[in-house]
Amino acid sequence: MTPAPVLAVVGAVNVDLVLPVGEIPAPGETVLGGRLARFGGGKGANAAVAAARAGTPVSLIGAVGDDDYGRLALQDLTVEEVDCGTVAVSQDETTGVALILVAPGGENIIAVAPGANGFLDGAAVRAALGSLPSIACVLASTEVPLEAVRAAADESRRARIPFVLNPAPVRDGLENLLEYGPIVVPNRTECAQLAALVGRPGAGVVEDAMTIAGVTGSSVVVTLGKDGALVVEVGRPPEHIASHPVEAIDSTGAGDTFNGVLAAGLAARRPLTTAARRAAIAASLSVRTLGARTGMPTAAEIDAAAGA
Repeated sequence: MTPAPVLAVVGAVNVDLVLPVGEIPAPGETVLGGRLARFGGGKGANAAVAAARAGTPVSLIGAVGDDDYGRLALQDLTVEEVDCGTVAVSQDETTGVALILVAPGGENIIAVAPGANGFLDGAAVRAALGSLPSIACVLASTEVPLEAVRAAADESRRARIPFVLNPAPVRDGLENLLEYGPIVVPNRTECAQLAALVGRPGAGVVEDAMTIAGVTGSSVVVTLGKDGALVVEVGRPPEHIASHPVEAIDSTGAGDTFNGVLAAGLAARRPLTTAARRAAIAASLSVRTLGARTGMPTAAEIDAAAGA
């Protein structure tokens, strides 16, 4: 039997330590919060879980430390049916940890200790991708070294499969990856930063997205939080996609959910706009509970919301 094509996700694996607070503190201010909670996190791992819940076979390429957090992270991912056979376990580095403060309404502030994520290299990514029997799409985010992301882009181009780039965070040198023609999926801020990085900042999100598309020769999908998403495809007018109305509790991981479900749609050969509509619904549903992954919807939940 021919193996089912999979989505390969290259990115960070973290443990999130989440503290609910009454308001986000100002610099130098101390606030008291609620009960500290631990959740699985990292943009790569979160996107992989979102894709798996959406019904797509997914393999994660990343790194954790040989420590309790690393073992917990891999256990959480395995329960979600994410293939972790290509996640390296470092004997020398700790597992990445994110410290997250969440205010009422879902606003958050995040600081990350990358740990083993910062040592994922191009050779490891190439070897991992080469070990997978059939890949339909590759998604990468930039919490890991750009060397690793470039390897993912290069292998995607070699295999002639879609490469989705989530430029989070935007870093110097990221502009050099645009030559691979990725489908770029930034948020509003990252879109402006990336347009500025290529030297052509615009007057707004549409202009900046079109600037990026002009450089890549490919599509750009900008996530806009509660305002949905913007799809810019070469040769077509920009299209706005509305979000699904929900009461927001915690927006952590909403962008990762969008990326995972979008890439899952592309792996299933859905048209970009169709994949983006499902991704916008999934991202909206994901903010209903505390934690990056707890509210991520299943394919059935996405379908139900789409038909509502």
